[in-house]
Amino acid sequence: PLPAGLPGEPDPEEAASDDSSRHGGRVRGFPHERGNWATHVYLPYIAQEEFLELLELLVARARTYVPSVAAVGEFHVSLSQCVVLRYHWIEPFVRCLRERLAAFHRFFCVADQVKVYTNQNKTRTFIGLEVSAGHFQLLELVSEVDRVLEEFDLPTFYKEPSFHISLAWCVGDLSGRLEGQCLQELQDIVDGFEESAFLLRIQWEQIRCKSGNKYFSFPLR
Repeated sequence: PLPAGLPGEPDPEEAASDDSSRHGGRVRGFPHERGNWATHVYLPYIAQEEFLELLELLVARARTYVPSVAAVGEFHVSLSQCVVLRYHWIEPFVRCLRERLAAFHRFFCVADQVKVYTNQNKTRTFIGLEVSAGHFQLLELVSEVDRVLEEFDLPTFYKEPSFHISLAWCVGDLSGRLEGQCLQELQDIVDGFEESAFLLRIQWEQIRCKSGNKYFSFPLR
């Protein structure tokens, strides 16, 4: 059912293509429909030069096990799954988020544990840095985001989330080749990187919501 008090639906324009060859072989998690806007709530991480140097080392080592591994272009910690909003839901959804998140203060996380992930339908594999400190504050944020998602009858976040920053990815389920010896070598690189203790202690200053080609920011106090 539609949430109460929503305005009528305008005529949205959103670029759409299901040709996976145009975006590195990635496959949509759900089919595109006109008027449906893929929406995601997350904490953005602005990479410093030293972080990109660490990333380059990690990708180079991972490619000795899986040559198709590619670096991620933008970095974040997710606070929601990717969900589908109708165009006329975006404004009230963002308004509800802003109200729910207004009381939260800035906080620190440490993301220094290398981990391998696959998406739900096993079409992509990711190398990420899992959060080892700051988990409680992230769960508090997710709890508020989940309440907004429930109001719009949308899927909430995972029951026991592994908060992480994705660093690199490849097509298919190649977790078996990236775990074990490769994973240990990647962790050794992180542990031995001169700036890692400083780089991977991250202060979060804002939450962001991306819906289609629209971005909304929610500064933390």
